[in-house]
Amino acid sequence: MRRLTTSTIVAVLLGFISVSSASAQSSLNLQIGGFAPVGSQPNDGPVINNRTDGDVLASNIGFLDFRMSDFTGFTVNGEWLFAVTPNIEAGLGIGYYSKSVPSVYADVVNDNGTEIEQDLKLRVAPFSATIRWLPIGNRATIVPYVGAGLGVFMWRYEETGQFVDFRDNSIFSGTYSGSGAATGPVILGGVRVPVGNWGVGGEIRYQHAIADLPADQGFAGPKIDLGGFNYLFSINVRF
Repeated sequence: MRRLTTSTIVAVLLGFISVSSASAQSSLNLQIGGFAPVGSQPNDGPVINNRTDGDVLASNIGFLDFRMSDFTGFTVNGEWLFAVTPNIEAGLGIGYYSKSVPSVYADVVNDNGTEIEQDLKLRVAPFSATIRWLPIGNRATIVPYVGAGLGVFMWRYEETGQFVDFRDNSIFSGTYSGSGAATGPVILGGVRVPVGNWGVGGEIRYQHAIADLPADQGFAGPKIDLGGFNYLFSINVRF
């Protein structure tokens, strides 16, 4: 079903391209910025709001010492944009985000008094198909836009380090991981300022996707919430 949905979106975009005029322009959109996961407000604490029920990170905060805002990190994105009409653009993009966060058990230590440490790592590589609406067209001095589309999010989540088995309070080392793909909506808005065949601008992009973690790994929650906000600086090159 995931492959069918993605193929359908791509087919629709290619259909737009095939019927567009020969004079329509395409462009390469390069973006760098930051990704802030859902629930990572600056003053976040032990209670996390807005993350999906059963989210492993929200569950971990119940007994590990870290904050969701620790997962805010660098992201990069590249998009091919095609002007279907002066007011409509279609886009295909790929991005990358990865962040490793150190944590310790909040209320338990080793017998020698040292912290029980582990690293929590999340990696997301989104593939997106989007449509943008440019209300005043792509030839204006300042070009605002809003858009939406579908994302396919390739992800991997890993916990490695020391852990406590609360059945007998034993401490052991291990590595646990899950990976896969999840689909979900992408909503975006931004502005760019053309300078000849170049352009600069900014964009805010929201993504939403929920993935299932493997049951045999024994994570604290059965799901991982991949949602969040991307805050991006853009460089656009028109062809």
